Amino acid sequence: MPIIASLAQNAFDPETIRVLETTFDAAWKTVNSSGSDLAVEGRAASTRELLAKRIIEMAEHGESDPRRFGVRP
Repeated sequence: MPIIASLAQNAFDPETIRVLETTFDAAWKTVNSSGSDLAVEGRAASTRELLAKRIIEMAEHGESDPRRFGVRP
């Protein structure tokens, strides 16, 4: 899971990490089930990486509500 590797570079408490992991999983599930070209083989890995980076970036700026990330974990 790309979010785990990205989280290793940041100092988040265990609860925040749990929320970020749950948020990432829910967001990826949404993208993957949408039929989007971003989830097809050859693009999925880079899409997952960008998704993880964006979620972490939002958390670094103080966001902690998964609904504000646009997903319902």
